[in-house]
Amino acid sequence: MKKVTIFLNTISDVKDFVGVVSKYDFSVDLVSGRYSVDAKSIMGIFSLDLSKPVELVAHSENEKECSKFMEELKPFIIK
Repeated sequence: MKKVTIFLNTISDVKDFVGVVSKYDFSVDLVSGRYSVDAKSIMGIFSLDLSKPVELVAHSENEKECSKFMEELKPFIIK
């Protein structure tokens, strides 16, 4: 399992983010406060407060696949 903090600034960011996440077979969740939604669901993402960063939780034990996934998410990850 890998956790990072991301920020989805625009509707276009959400669309691009879902496009990346949907390519992978493992489960990915977005957590904002006490709410957790499927990161592959555009409607779920829009139910979150996107004015603040959210936590991404990727449920993958495959280190190679997870590294590739994180590389594709770099535009959304905040340090």
